[in-house]
Amino acid sequence: MSPTLARLAVVLSFAACSGRAPTASGPEAPPSTASSTPPSAAPVEPAEPVAGGTRVAPPPRAGEMAAVFAGGCFWCMEAPFERLEGVREAVSGYTGGDIASPTYEQVSAGATGHYEAVRVVYDPTRVTYEALLDVFVHNVDPTDPHGQFCDHGPQYRAAVFVEGEPQRAAAAEALARAGRQLGQRIVVAVLPAAPFYVAEAYHQDFYRTHERTYVAYRQGCGRDERLRALFGEAAAH
Repeated sequence: MSPTLARLAVVLSFAACSGRAPTASGPEAPPSTASSTPPSAAPVEPAEPVAGGTRVAPPPRAGEMAAVFAGGCFWCMEAPFERLEGVREAVSGYTGGDIASPTYEQVSAGATGHYEAVRVVYDPTRVTYEALLDVFVHNVDPTDPHGQFCDHGPQYRAAVFVEGEPQRAAAAEALARAGRQLGQRIVVAVLPAAPFYVAEAYHQDFYRTHERTYVAYRQGCGRDERLRALFGEAAAH
């Protein structure tokens, strides 16, 4: 099979960040007691439960801050942030949409206005917001207005959700710098922060709980190849 056909087969298998929870018949069945957070992190305890839907993320604990980034498939955005010193956790979820407590099925249909995103909780004494922006920029294709890599649709567009002028200014500068480096028009939106709904448990830490499927998805989607084409040795993933 040619490389192009092999990639197409993988993309068709794992397209759109997977619309269903993995099952025992899938490449890797999820452990019945799998944690949705890294071993060193406190469990996510979403607030404001709504029957049948997702829940709003709780506020950061004392001494911590949160930043929200949309970079296409949220599976692929957790790992780069969680590897960064000073980050407590990166949680997959939905933000920026028109309805409360959306489900994955609703968001993936592309009609709610939500973005797939990650909420990064970090210690600002150990890592700066600017460092988080650098990780974000080098893990997305900031020139694609239609989505990210093989995932197309409004729910997969790249965006930075900011709270206050300092974050807005820092995001604008990071994106302007990327534009200068790439010599291309940057289409990443900088948007005001909105309620962040924690995604269903099977999405959390997918790169840990289903490593083979995750790696196959990244490769089949052409994500890493495109990042290297854009950023060369500076590509981070």
